This record gives sequence, C-alpha cells and structure tokens, in this order.
Amino acid sequence: MIDRRTFGKLIGAGAATASLSGLSAAPASAAVPGGRTPAKPGRRTSFGALEQVDAGVLTVGYAEAGPADGPAVVLLHGWPYDIHSYADVAPLLAAEGHRVIVPYLRGHGTTRFRSRRTPRNAQQAVVALDIIALMDALKIDKAVLAGYDWGARTADIIAALWPERCRALVSVTGYLITNRDANKVPLPPKQEQAWWYQYYFATERGRQGLDQHRHDLARLVWEYNSPTWHFDDDTFERTAAAFTNPDYVSIVIHNYRWRLGLAEGDPRYDGLEKRLAKGPVIGVPTVTLDGEVDPFTPAGDGSMYRDRFSGEYVHRTLRGIGHNVPQEAPEAFAQAVLDAGRL
Repeated sequence: MIDRRTFGKLIGAGAATASLSGLSAAPASAAVPGGRTPAKPGRRTSFGALEQVDAGVLTVGYAEAGPADGPAVVLLHGWPYDIHSYADVAPLLAAEGHRVIVPYLRGHGTTRFRSRRTPRNAQQAVVALDIIALMDALKIDKAVLAGYDWGARTADIIAALWPERCRALVSVTGYLITNRDANKVPLPPKQEQAWWYQYYFATERGRQGLDQHRHDLARLVWEYNSPTWHFDDDTFERTAAAFTNPDYVSIVIHNYRWRLGLAEGDPRYDGLEKRLAKGPVIGVPTVTLDGEVDPFTPAGDGSMYRDRFSGEYVHRTLRGIGHNVPQEAPEAFAQAVLDAGRL
C-alpha cells in the first residue's frame, strides 16, 4: 500500500499522445468510464512459464513478453498484489514491440533470497536496488519503469537516484518516496482509519494475524481499495498464491514497521535513505495516474505532488478506477507506458 497521504477524489486532465493498436486515443480524464468494472471476456488470466534469474541477493522470478531486442519496460506490482496485475498490460506492450519484464518483488511468488543469512529487510531503498540488480542481470541498461503502490515507490526511487537507468516513468498516485519523519505526523481520525493494517502490523498480534490470515486479509484490502472492481475468486486466488512465499510475512511486516519508524533499516543504506528523505525531484519524462475511486488518491488533481516532477509530464485520472490500476484498467495503463516513452 502507499504512504499515509491526504485522501480525496478528483477529476483528471491531459490527453493521450499515442494510441495502442486497435484503440483510439481519448482525453485522459475520460480514459476509463465511471461505474463498475466487470471482467472482460477474453482477457488473459495468467502468464506462461516464468523465468528465474540470480540478481543481487535474490533469485528473482519474473514473467517476460515481447521481443528480446525491443525497448525494455519493467512493470512493478504492489501489496497485497503480484505480477498478475499486469497479465493484460504485458501483451499489449509486447504487441507494440517492447520487451516486457514483470518481476515478483522480494517476499512474493517465486522470488527467493539466495542466502538464509541475508536480513529480510524491506526498506524502500533495498527494494529499488533489487530492481537495479535485476536489470543488470538481464543486461537492461535503461527501461521505462511503471508501477503502483510498492511498485510506484520503487520506480520513483530509481528515477530519482539513478535516472540514467530510467527512460521514462509511469507512477500511480504520483510521488510515493517515503519520508519517515513526515509519517510521524497524525492525520484526521477518519483518514487514519484507512491505514488500520499498518497499525495492526506494528503489533505482534498483527504479525501473527498476517501469518495466519494472509489470504482473507489481502482480500479485505482488495475490496476496500477497489470498490468498483468486481474481481472473481479465480482472479484473487491466482494472486494469493504469491503470498505463500516463505519470506512474505517477514518482508511485509518489516516494510510497514520501517515506514513508521518502528523497525531499523540496514546501515549500509543510510546514505541512500537520507537522500530519499529530502524528496529528490524526478527529472525523467513522467506520466502520473490516479484512480478516481482509489481511497488513497490525494486530493488536488495531481497538484499535491506536481512539484516533484521537473521533466516532461502528463497527469491523468481514470474515472471509476480504484487502487489496482493496471488490472482494473489495463488498456489505459499500457497507453500511459507508451505515452511516457514518447514524451
């Protein structure tokens, strides 16, 4: 999930600069119509055989689509989600000639630590370094990075600290780089209520609850985050399989406790975290997306984070769409990736 931020609904602006084959470009504010989001007949339900590669401290499980020599796109999932958020996005981008990489983040799916001695650390800088290591292992010098939730934060960090590795950025909910001091400031009670799981995870009871009820807890979060998305049981179960990873609980708990200042990070990354705490401006070409009915969308039509992006920039709001933007609106998400690469 994203950082504690001001909530609210908004309407979007902007226009698409390119269109997917067979799809017409539409004003960004109308990219997805309002109302409920039913599953579409013929949509992909899964990926084919997954790949595995040693990358840094991990052996990373990932899906790949498209030509090996195509311009690279790396798609990053959030919590409590997995690579299947992009099951419909990846083939759209592959059809446009892109090499598409969709990795499981640490603690999810088939990604594993290579050593039992490696700390099960999930602070923000480490997750970003995982993706840099993956790109190195796959010999990808530069890619369009796109994500939501944990994935958006990770993409934001790489774009901010290693812009030479990021050709362009698509970031759902805008600028998500964590400032732990800012996270200490309380929000109004109604807004704090939405973050119940973070406070739950701060306790031993919450850790045990995640361990024992990871399936039902994730489904509850899905339903809250995406109030207009009628996903079926099979869709959820495909993703829930990723939560059986042996390090899932350790990674999720450390991530949220670290953000609230309740768990320490690795001192080796203190320098990176100090840079991130300053809110570095992102200069690569960027498309930001907000789901109109995502309860974590900040108010202001993207204005709350606009000053964090200094390069070519487009902001869009997707009407009737919740938190899991790529799975709820795959065509609009794929269009954003194409457009970001052409800014």
